[in-house]
Amino acid sequence: MAQKINEAHEHIAKAEKYLKTSFMKWKPDYDSAASEYSKAAVAFKNAKQLDQAKEAYLLEAEAHTNHRSLFHAAKAFEQAGMMLKDMQRLPEAIEFIEKASMMYVENGTPDTAAMALDRAGKLIEPLDLAKAVHLYQQAAGVFENEERLRQAVELIGKASRLLVRQQKFDEAAVSLQKEKNMYKEIENYPTCFKKTIAQVLVHLHRADYVAADRCVRESYSIPGFSGSEDCIAMEQLLQGYDEQDDDQVNRVCTSPLLRYMDNDYAKLALSLQVPGGGKKKKPAASASGAAGAAQPEEDEDEYAGGLC
Repeated sequence: MAQKINEAHEHIAKAEKYLKTSFMKWKPDYDSAASEYSKAAVAFKNAKQLDQAKEAYLLEAEAHTNHRSLFHAAKAFEQAGMMLKDMQRLPEAIEFIEKASMMYVENGTPDTAAMALDRAGKLIEPLDLAKAVHLYQQAAGVFENEERLRQAVELIGKASRLLVRQQKFDEAAVSLQKEKNMYKEIENYPTCFKKTIAQVLVHLHRADYVAADRCVRESYSIPGFSGSEDCIAMEQLLQGYDEQDDDQVNRVCTSPLLRYMDNDYAKLALSLQVPGGGKKKKPAASASGAAGAAQPEEDEDEYAGGLC
């Protein structure tokens, strides 16, 4: 370990020499300095000196930036971020990865930028869902600008699910609509059906029956939706919700169609509450059963005759 640390310091000393100017050397040799800083960072990393490795990567990034090698500078910033990740300093790590992504875009390599943001989102997701959503949306935006809709819509889908998990239903509704529009544009109609189900569940959790109904009606224009299993289930769900029929709503929400959706949406289905507490369908009264005759009394207001 001591040998690796000494080796790292030797590379840093060489880098500093490359950066010095003199009467015969007017410009610093940024390219050679960056190479030495990179070697120093690797040596520090191998010696488990992560903080020093991070600093060496930042010096490498600075040298590449001065040399206008933006792609390599971005890579060095990403590596600095990985050192911080290994030190469990995730918010700082994400800052460097975001900086790297901006440099990738400036360099003309947006795909690399979007993939870096996606990786950052996965890193921060266990710690900060809101930040993960922001990163996925940023990555989706980069792909969308490049007209890479298949990649963009996957990232928007990640953001939608995390918004649902945070119960940010207004934002989730907007995200799901954008997701559904993209799937329509790339003609992935079966997935549009599933997004309609997710939309209905989100709108009902927002207590917005009108918006939920509108989603289903608008989906009739999607090829194959009308009369499909998904369509029939949503029509039954909306009918049960509107009529405050607990049995019907529960039957749809616990059906395999909804139970095997993405986990966040399946949980939405299972937690859906019918307004007003709902009602159970009454069993048909028997012709001579006393229980049937007694049933109306149970439904009467216990305070119908007054409090006294």
